[in-house]
Amino acid sequence: MNKLIKRRTLQTTEQLSDSPLLNRIYQARGVSSPDELILSLKGMLNPQGLANITHAVDLLYQSYLNNKRITIVGDFDTDGATSTALALLALRQFGFKHVNYVIPDRISHGYGLSINIAELIIQKGTDIVLTVDNGVSSFDGIDLLKSHNICVIVTDHHLPADSLPNADVIINPNLNYCTFQSKALAGVGVIFYVMAALRTKLREEEIFKTGSEPNITELLDLVALGTVADVVSLDHNNRILVYQGLNRIRSGACRPGIKALAEIAKRNLAKLQTSDLGFAIAPRLNAAGRLENMALGVELLICDDIYIARKLALELDSLNQARKEFEQDMKTEALAICAELPYLQDSSQAKGIIVYQKDWHQGVIGILASRLKDQFHRPVIIFAKDGEEFLRGSARSIPGVHIRDVLERINSAYPNLIVKFGGHAMAAGLTIKEKYLSQFQHYFNLIVQEFIEPEQLQGIIYTDGELSATELNLATAELLQKSGPWGQHFPEPVFEGEFNILQQQIVGKKHLKLLLETKDGKLVDGIWFNIDTLLHPPDISLRQVNIIYKLNINEFRGEKNIQLFIEELY
Repeated sequence: MNKLIKRRTLQTTEQLSDSPLLNRIYQARGVSSPDELILSLKGMLNPQGLANITHAVDLLYQSYLNNKRITIVGDFDTDGATSTALALLALRQFGFKHVNYVIPDRISHGYGLSINIAELIIQKGTDIVLTVDNGVSSFDGIDLLKSHNICVIVTDHHLPADSLPNADVIINPNLNYCTFQSKALAGVGVIFYVMAALRTKLREEEIFKTGSEPNITELLDLVALGTVADVVSLDHNNRILVYQGLNRIRSGACRPGIKALAEIAKRNLAKLQTSDLGFAIAPRLNAAGRLENMALGVELLICDDIYIARKLALELDSLNQARKEFEQDMKTEALAICAELPYLQDSSQAKGIIVYQKDWHQGVIGILASRLKDQFHRPVIIFAKDGEEFLRGSARSIPGVHIRDVLERINSAYPNLIVKFGGHAMAAGLTIKEKYLSQFQHYFNLIVQEFIEPEQLQGIIYTDGELSATELNLATAELLQKSGPWGQHFPEPVFEGEFNILQQQIVGKKHLKLLLETKDGKLVDGIWFNIDTLLHPPDISLRQVNIIYKLNINEFRGEKNIQLFIEELY
């Protein structure tokens, strides 16, 4: 059973909101000043704060003057797709004539600017390579490009190693000498800043004709989508970017591809929330990179024709359905394997989970790792076959266990075990030789036990306490929707309270719909998505429960009512 912890509020005399409830919620998220809640573009950090950005802009400006060929190298997730689309659209809007892109195939190329991708670029011909959402760990690929006198500009946000690749310039807020105040920029945020600085340079050089200067804010819909999808921390700067991008989407001033994805996901564009970006839009884009090639997603995002966009969105939706089927089959098999691991029933054994099956699809192992991490509250690595000799792994972790640091420690102590790795605190990727799997598993558990305490293996749900009878209403739900954007490290409010269950039934095969009664006799609808029907069979007997929930608005035939999105039930 998950442990409930009520969020602590900061002790501050600052009045953050006229609403006492919202004031409490903001304080519990570390907001100490009303200035942190101002989300206008004027509050956005200056691009010049990014180390090396002037050098990168100068290289791009010279390439403009000399009509150089530019190849953008992206990544196969939503952050990579939005980054690629943003760079391509911006450069073309700025007047660059020869710009194309390459997205690595997850299975045949692997991640980032690899040797395979470098060879492909050399074969096609280019003068400048611009990486987006990758590159800081691409030593071999960059060396090969440099040996052919190709200029390489790296824009990335992943954590760098102790040494850096031999690129002409690297833009990454996580470089140890970079003093940029937001280390949480997604890849799409980094390239947005580079394009904003480049536009300023082109304006200063009077490149744009009067009245023809591109509006860089038109690309903020892509920034919002990529930032939310990559689950980076929504610090103040990222909240500005997401808020401004969401506003453009809601007003309809967004890419046709985003409109088409919202349509096929049956989301109301005018009322889109960050949760819709993360759980409805991004998974459909990601499906292209998981099962085919993310070029399909990029083509959708750069498309200007809504009819073509709808056709591409339909293809992505079909891929996403196939991905779900793969995921369900793999999860069933993985849970059967986990059932044979005795330490999963013993919270005193601080071990991680490593699962491998030779026929699993590489494109789905990351999702499966996330599912198992959420269920067992342990660091998880899922491996799939990668050719004859190698295994490719996707790792997900829990708070307090920096998974990239774990891999770094293993690589330092046992240098022959890992072929390559990279990532963040909560997610990473790696490649090992199949013959070393059992050894890697052994040392992984040894290192994990150095990072973790047994109490961390218990799931934790943080709540914002109870809503009073006067707060459990439509006005509060609407206030909370307007008070975001909510997301990673600035989470959507979660409440708890006692209710009587009057009715309950399974709908859509795996969702539990409930009619609830508050302590004051008020009737409220609730829904619990994707439940385990074995643990929660339909039972309409009257009983009192403690419910952990998010407050939602349900619209039906023009009528609005509150609905509880249930997170847990005791």
